[in-house]
Amino acid sequence: MRIAVIGGGPGGLYFAYLWKKRHPEALVDLFEQNAANATWGFGVVFSEQALDFLRADDPDTVDAIAPEMESWNNITLNLHGQSVEIDGVGFSSIGRLKLLTILQARARAVGVTMHFETQIQSLDRLQGYELIVAADGLNSLVRRAFEGDFGFSISYSTNKFAWYGTTKRFETLSQTFVQTERGAFNAHHYRYAPDMSTFLVECDHGTWQAYGFAYKDTEQSKAICEEIFAETLGGGLLLSNKSMWRNFPWVWNERWFYKNVVLIGDALHTAHFSIGSGTRLAIEDAIALAKALDAEAHVSTALARYQAERKPIVKKLVTAARTSADWYEQFREHMKLDPMDFAYSYITRSGRIDEARLRAMAPRFLAAYEAEKRTEVRHDA
Repeated sequence: MRIAVIGGGPGGLYFAYLWKKRHPEALVDLFEQNAANATWGFGVVFSEQALDFLRADDPDTVDAIAPEMESWNNITLNLHGQSVEIDGVGFSSIGRLKLLTILQARARAVGVTMHFETQIQSLDRLQGYELIVAADGLNSLVRRAFEGDFGFSISYSTNKFAWYGTTKRFETLSQTFVQTERGAFNAHHYRYAPDMSTFLVECDHGTWQAYGFAYKDTEQSKAICEEIFAETLGGGLLLSNKSMWRNFPWVWNERWFYKNVVLIGDALHTAHFSIGSGTRLAIEDAIALAKALDAEAHVSTALARYQAERKPIVKKLVTAARTSADWYEQFREHMKLDPMDFAYSYITRSGRIDEARLRAMAPRFLAAYEAEKRTEVRHDA
């Protein structure tokens, strides 16, 4: 089979690698508009469960990635000058470019032909391929060519965010909430290398307007964020990489394929960064698509199977991501809570963690939370 993969992000690279490894006789061409060593953003994060799914299907790739990862077992929330640690929440992170480099090497090793700095301007160029895998991200050219056929829709969260990096090392996945005279900010920060961390700054639209960010360039915005989070950064600097202010885009497609064209990753769906699942979803899409193609004799029936089996799983996770994002849309109000109540609200925000699961997952945190509640009851009495 001749396959064209459009997009050299984690999803596209992983599908190309996976299919070529399992089917050496297949012809797999991958087209990426950017250079091999180009990316935007900084680190990406995986939960323990996310790595488990990959390990079950492809332990060799996990073994290649794991030595380059930073890992921790707690989340730290910083509010009102106090820190609350929630135990038992395992995550690992890796630099986005490091992940791409590893996946590129694995794809190259199995014989995938990769065309970097090659933009597909028209699908006419892809005639002769039996399958076209659109892994070309939020602004997918392939999807735009057939938006009506895919049932494409997009909406945006109202919060603004800017994705920075920093050389400051953070020991856990952390969130720092800061109230200023003109509004409230939140920073999502975690290390993805021994000497590098992601530092994503978020605020509501009112705060963004109050600071005049619409009229600030990237360097001016960065300087303001450095001042607001000076204590968190230890006086250090933020690093920019296309770090402009954005609204999070909610992409969804009701139909996942059209003729011999199929969508995966951000071209197909997005999940809010607060649950850290974008890269995981793209790689899981690649695995599901490869399994469906192996299970069916014809491409058309395989793509229908991919949609039928994968869509309910993704829909469930995207629903949880939307619930999580709704919590962040109101984080300024949540900041009025005391730190322990705030932490409980935070960790249960998506609806996926109830009290029973929290007790099993984070016994130290829940014990401290319940002890504080008992103390409050005694004081009230």
